[in-house]
Amino acid sequence: MTMERPLEGKIPFSVPGAGKACETWYKVIGNLGKLRITLQPSPSLTPKTLISTDSDSTPLIAAHGGPGAGHEYLLPLSDLHTKYAIPVIFYDQLGCGKSTRLPEKAGDEAFWTVQLFISELENLVDYFGLRRRQHGFDFLGQSWGGMLGGAYAAQQPVGLRRLILADAPSSVPLFLEGVKALVKKLPKEACEAIEEGERMGDFGGEKYKEGCLVFYRRHVCRVEPWPEELVTAFGHLEEDTTVYLTM
Repeated sequence: MTMERPLEGKIPFSVPGAGKACETWYKVIGNLGKLRITLQPSPSLTPKTLISTDSDSTPLIAAHGGPGAGHEYLLPLSDLHTKYAIPVIFYDQLGCGKSTRLPEKAGDEAFWTVQLFISELENLVDYFGLRRRQHGFDFLGQSWGGMLGGAYAAQQPVGLRRLILADAPSSVPLFLEGVKALVKKLPKEACEAIEEGERMGDFGGEKYKEGCLVFYRRHVCRVEPWPEELVTAFGHLEEDTTVYLTM
């Protein structure tokens, strides 16, 4: 099947307390069907309405982890469209990638909440009119994205057909307990660097980063060299730690 040209853009997202206009960046691989989408780049320009051609396939929304890792490492899911004609919607969550960054909100736990990201997801669903589709939509969340998906599904949103949790913990305390056990099994230098960084709250030190890299290569991705998309994801987390360190 020939890959169609991706549809990319930004969705206005009203966020109380943000102090500025926010947007969610998205990329659609495939055809979402006969939906009316109104685009208005700015208030001074005339809105433009697009109507895509019909499609019976149920679209999949893919949510990245981190939080703050960005969508790129999930792009291999584009094969779902290439092989099975399933439309896939990728998006960068608020605070990372090509969506609005809010570094001034670093450490603001009252601002960075799970409900904030549920509201962003709801905004995306409504923007594409996915609730109005006969077969609704599916949602796949990886790591933190799966935690978001679980919280979202618990609200029983209209239109959600299937929830796919990929590497997502159902219990944060048990997850942290498991990570600590794995850290203990690392080489002594890496283990001590990670434990010292956690104890002192110093997540920017070189020894801590090197220790984390040992952990990642053993428990996150064992492929050498790392895929470019994964390198990009870690680059997002390194570039802007606002959401990751706050949550």
